Amino acid sequence: MLNAGDPAPGFTLPRDGGGEVTLAALAPKKVVLYFYPKDDTPGCTTEALDFTRLADEFAAAGTVIVGISKDSVAAHDRFCAKHGLGVILASDEAGDTCERYGVWGEKKMYGKTFLGITRATFLLDGTGRIARTWPKVKVEGHAAEVLDAARAL
Repeated sequence: MLNAGDPAPGFTLPRDGGGEVTLAALAPKKVVLYFYPKDDTPGCTTEALDFTRLADEFAAAGTVIVGISKDSVAAHDRFCAKHGLGVILASDEAGDTCERYGVWGEKKMYGKTFLGITRATFLLDGTGRIARTWPKVKVEGHAAEVLDAARAL
């Protein structure tokens, strides 16, 4: 996984609602990249709702929120519509961006080992560098903690 001070790998990914999101186009704003395993699952829904609830405060802090998973754009659109989400959801179906950020790998659940996305968040400064990382995120209170860090940048 990447660390604070590392350059953030660029990407161009399809996004909910159509079109694309490109990291370079978001500069000079700060960017929250949160990687999550699957649309419309309990933890992922709570995380997306928490970031949505705080979206105006992130915007006031000059920060854009982008959620990334391997779900399709169609799945993202259903997820956004069902829960009224207000953050960008990017589709990394090929997994290239997940791999470059180091969040794709072996996981264990209920005694089984499988490949998947580790829930992780990266706060990028306005110059394209990683300012802070949260590996293996616990959802409760996470969005508020990230907001505090974005305000402090």
